[in-house]
Amino acid sequence: MSSPLLLDEMLGERIAAQLVGRGHDVLSVVSDFSLISLPDDQVLAEAARQGRALVTLNIKDFLPLDAQYRAGGRSHAGLVLIATKAFPQDRGFVGAVVSALDKLLQEPGAIIPDQVVFLRR
Repeated sequence: MSSPLLLDEMLGERIAAQLVGRGHDVLSVVSDFSLISLPDDQVLAEAARQGRALVTLNIKDFLPLDAQYRAGGRSHAGLVLIATKAFPQDRGFVGAVVSALDKLLQEPGAIIPDQVVFLRR
């Protein structure tokens, strides 16, 4: 069974919709008006509250948040980070991310609470 995901705001609804179409439990920040424009720490807190791993391109802000969670003894459902070097934001971005997340979600135990995973092609 795949891990439930919350896609950060910059990933949009298209990726979520395609993953849901492939049978995964995926929500997008942009589909929930209460989450739009929230600070990063609150987005991570909401993902943790919902038991969803957070998927984001915002590595520079979420790696330090992960460290703060660890230092404070707090827990989250996992972080999936997308590096723009591996996934350039060009015409193939959505398809590449959908394929890579679909593959990751099919791997048992690939997303573990309190762990950081860098998405691979």
